[in-house]
Amino acid sequence: MTNVYEVDASELVRATAAKLKGVIKQQPGYMYYVKSGASKERPPQDPDFWYVRSASLLRYIYTSGPVGVSRLKAKYGSRKEHEVHRKHHVDAGGSIITDSLNALEQASLVKKTKKGREITPKGRSFLDKVGGELSKK
Repeated sequence: MTNVYEVDASELVRATAAKLKGVIKQQPGYMYYVKSGASKERPPQDPDFWYVRSASLLRYIYTSGPVGVSRLKAKYGSRKEHEVHRKHHVDAGGSIITDSLNALEQASLVKKTKKGREITPKGRSFLDKVGGELSKK
């Protein structure tokens, strides 16, 4: 049986995002208007950004164990351009991450623990099935 570690990460995230469209009910209405972080100039241009970010979060929780929102904000952050002084790291916005984690919890793919968000057995098998389909191609 193929698991997440044996498949290319970007292919797995795209395939999982396509599968999550049927699992996660609906993306929030603000996704077309807000930026994904303070370091970004514009909102995401990809219409499937919500599902891709949710799939990426699901994969990261699978590989890195229990993880909190602050660590996820640091992971998805980027460097901000400045006119005069050097570039500095800025964390990503927390509302998109929190709302997508809540949607994954409602789909029972992720659960909340004292240490942070943790993947459930249903979420683990969901990602393993997507990875198995990718390895057959």
